[in-house]
Amino acid sequence: MAIPVNLVDLRGGRAVPPSPWRRLVVECAAALAVASQEMSFLEHLDELRRRLIWSVASIAVAFGVCCFFYEELYGLAIAPIRMQEMATLTVARPQDIVGLYFQVILVGAIFLAAPFVLVQAWLFISPGLHAHERRYAIPFVLSATVLFAAGGAFGYLIAFPAALRFLLGWIVASHLAPMIDIGEYFNLFFTVMVALGIVFQIPAVMFVLSRIGLVDAPMLLRNAKYAVLGSVIVAAIVTPTSDPWNMLVIAGPMMVLYGAGIVIAWLFGKQRTD
Repeated sequence: MAIPVNLVDLRGGRAVPPSPWRRLVVECAAALAVASQEMSFLEHLDELRRRLIWSVASIAVAFGVCCFFYEELYGLAIAPIRMQEMATLTVARPQDIVGLYFQVILVGAIFLAAPFVLVQAWLFISPGLHAHERRYAIPFVLSATVLFAAGGAFGYLIAFPAALRFLLGWIVASHLAPMIDIGEYFNLFFTVMVALGIVFQIPAVMFVLSRIGLVDAPMLLRNAKYAVLGSVIVAAIVTPTSDPWNMLVIAGPMMVLYGAGIVIAWLFGKQRTD
């Protein structure tokens, strides 16, 4: 917040230069005002701890709600592999099925609690924003929630089935019987769904960063090569194999989303006002 140091002479309507002592008082007041708004490192850690606790609590509540729909969630998670007639699911130990149901419920809980978790993320970063920048809270939370759901839908309908078809086809082409461990199957399902939900946050994050002036379209365009490299690295981590097709299923949408972020920054970006 800027504090004026020039005073106006009420009798003549002229700007009167302040005396040295008055300038010192005004500058000290400005410094105290800024310092009162800043948080110490320990306060930042405490705020982060508070937001993480609320986020985990929201996921726990959503987990409890999803427990009532565990059969439906399990059916949704198992449907992609059931459509592949060549595959047979196996389980090594009877008790593993309990953990598998918990894992499926956790995926549903993460997506159900996503809006509240995103609110907590915004509340953590909002103290570092100007007052006029905090009005982007609702657009950010709404767009990020929709994009998180869109990422999960893309993973469930396109990315995950495509990866399964490729891998199972490769197994059959190698004259082997695809007997898939159900634990490994659900690990892959969890990774792809949650990772794509996070990846699809790119446009929402770029919108906020461009509106507050931290990034702009020319800067994003100059760093596009690093974005491509990062997309390939993330795809290599998320996908089960390093073949170009499976990696393209993940890396392709990331590159498209980065391009969409450049367009968003060009349309809505502006210089940051300190």
